[in-house]
Amino acid sequence: MAQKKQQVYPIELTNDPVKPDVESEELRRTKCTRYIAYLAIFALFETMVILVCLITLMRIKSPKFQLRAVSIEHLNYSSDTTSPSFNMRFNAKIAVKNSNFGHFKFKNGTITLTYRGDPVGDASISKARARARSTKKMNVTVDVNSNHVLSKSRLAKDLKSGYLMLTSQGKLSGKVNLMKMVKRRKYAHMNCSIIINLVRKFIQDLKCI
Repeated sequence: MAQKKQQVYPIELTNDPVKPDVESEELRRTKCTRYIAYLAIFALFETMVILVCLITLMRIKSPKFQLRAVSIEHLNYSSDTTSPSFNMRFNAKIAVKNSNFGHFKFKNGTITLTYRGDPVGDASISKARARARSTKKMNVTVDVNSNHVLSKSRLAKDLKSGYLMLTSQGKLSGKVNLMKMVKRRKYAHMNCSIIINLVRKFIQDLKCI
């Protein structure tokens, strides 16, 4: 009796394994996409920082330089028409208001008091620094007198009225420093008017513009 041949059938696989080269290609694409996203975010952040810096730089303002308060000592005056005169001492509180986001470093300066354009007193301001978004306060003493007043007749008339008007002017030169990288030169100007009540010996009115 002849032996029957056994027929062999191949086994079919239902799931084909992923080839290693295809898997590594997809991984590289994922990493590349992430790197591009990170670079885009970083570039956007840098652009925003630059824009903020530019806007801040463009908005740098000149600090304000003002008289805050004045008290009077040793006030003497004469309204005699032949030789009118006055002398006194000012104890003044001054302020440098810096509204910028960087500090304002200024050099030595001077305040000059005038009567109708004629100098009657001055005071020196020492160099200092007004911090960012703050006010630098200082005290100065000024000896005021009419030695250099030219219009004697007008002075006599003002003294007889009981009120004396003086003007205070000054200028500070310095630089506003932003983030230790940007420096812009700025000037702080003082322009104040002072009305003195001669009878009661105090400041009737003080205005700064």
